[in-house]
Amino acid sequence: MANGDVSRLAVLIDADNASAKVIQDLLGEVSKYGTATVKRAYGDWTTSNLAGWKAQLHRHAVQPIQQFAYTFGKNSTDSAFIIDAMDLLYAGNVDGFVLVSSDSDFTRLATRLREAGKVVYGLGERKTP
Repeated sequence: MANGDVSRLAVLIDADNASAKVIQDLLGEVSKYGTATVKRAYGDWTTSNLAGWKAQLHRHAVQPIQQFAYTFGKNSTDSAFIIDAMDLLYAGNVDGFVLVSSDSDFTRLATRLREAGKVVYGLGERKTP
């Protein structure tokens, strides 16, 4: 990337572990680091606990990625999130990633993306381990 170019960022949101109420502030923070060229939120959109996201997804042009919860206690949403991040990495169309979650399960993903030379920002609640 040439000096002065704006970074193209993929914003990946774990909607199961992030609040829809912070999306505007979150995207404002992201704009300090570059342009969000990919904006996706992952979750089981058939459940009532994600109902608050609908208006925010539309308002901020965030693509919802549906991932059904096939079994209790397993998080297939995390798997979809990770697979998409790796697909984006190998497609080569982004300069960095913003991983949004209050879940420490994505630590290894962030490390791997950095190993590939990408900048990675992690955003979540202060309580996140």
